[in-house]
Amino acid sequence: MENVIEIREARLEDYEAIAYMNTESLGYEYPVEKTKKNLESLLEKSSQKLVVACVDDKVIGYIHASDYECTYRAAAKNVMAICVNKQYQGLGAGKKLLAAIEAWAKEDDSDIVRLVSSNYRTGAHEFYKRCGYIENKLQKNFSKDV
Repeated sequence: MENVIEIREARLEDYEAIAYMNTESLGYEYPVEKTKKNLESLLEKSSQKLVVACVDDKVIGYIHASDYECTYRAAAKNVMAICVNKQYQGLGAGKKLLAAIEAWAKEDDSDIVRLVSSNYRTGAHEFYKRCGYIENKLQKNFSKDV
């Protein structure tokens, strides 16, 4: 039988699955309890959208996007993270997750969905292009602990 992928709003109880995918699929080491705390905060904000993909009620992917507003362009939605469990990649979950954020953007009168992806994630880059996203510039990412 084919896996049926369902899309729904993220819930706090999804934190363990999200933490697992952050580590296993994205390579981000971050404590599970801190993931829970962050998720709880994000779910309370209308400027944030978290959606999960499920197969048989098991969370197998998620996307997190936020409002992106500035003085030099129209309002947009910014994909902060998108991830599908490695065992479920290639089944269409990623496309459905992006479509959920694109729908949110349209509902919220945003003109653009944007995302950034590390230069070494070449498979992800090809996926984004197949979904209609256009690579428009290379950037350096700077941060400072304060």
